[in-house]
Amino acid sequence: MLRTHILLQIGRVAVVLACVLMGACASQSARNDVAVQQVDPWEGFNRKMFDFNLKLDSWVLRPVAKGYDTVTPDPVQEGVGNFFSNIGEVPNVVNNVLQWKWKRAGLDTSRLLINSTFGVLGIFDVADAWGVKEGTGEDAGQTLGRWGIKQGPYLVLPVFGSTTLRDGLMRPVNIALDPVTYVSPTFDRAALSVGRLIDLRAGLLSIDNLASGDLYIFLRDAHLQRRKFLEADGKLEDEFEDDFGEGGFGDDSFDEDF
Repeated sequence: MLRTHILLQIGRVAVVLACVLMGACASQSARNDVAVQQVDPWEGFNRKMFDFNLKLDSWVLRPVAKGYDTVTPDPVQEGVGNFFSNIGEVPNVVNNVLQWKWKRAGLDTSRLLINSTFGVLGIFDVADAWGVKEGTGEDAGQTLGRWGIKQGPYLVLPVFGSTTLRDGLMRPVNIALDPVTYVSPTFDRAALSVGRLIDLRAGLLSIDNLASGDLYIFLRDAHLQRRKFLEADGKLEDEFEDDFGEGGFGDDSFDEDF
């Protein structure tokens, strides 16, 4: 009889807990639906652009990147990646100055000078070996974010892929800050741009099979999380903090303002 009573009480507790958890899940689901509507109100358009880009990648970019990865030795690929990373220090410096991040601007300037000279135009990352570590990277969209301008809705552009309204509008500024834009003649500029794109795509081949479920949602969330990470200068935040008020990894930072 006692055992029956105990089982009955356990059953009642389980029912109560189940109701609470279902209510919490329903509430969380409702909040998530609202959040998605705010973040991705143009999902219909975005999915069409996403499908177009996916076909372009399947037909052109991925096969070319796989061929490049197959025939190019790893040391050469590393040198190519270092070269383009070194070029990227120029907009990093400008945006760090505009964001008043003087220490990071100084470090990025040091990396640019060291690798452009001792690293043979950036092919070798001498600065890293000397303890001048690479930052998380900066662009004009992050600069506007630093000034308090929100990123706006998620947006997928043909060819260019994932972005947000703010970052998409700032793309011309990013192009203007890119040294490759000023390379002459036009053929050389186009060759550098295509080479950078192929090198970037080849670097992503190893994670092609990591996505699961709805690929559009997976890449959308991954992009938005990455932008959040970059705007926070490498500070990691616990996703549960907003819901339960518990701290996460907010004190871990890979960058500093001063």
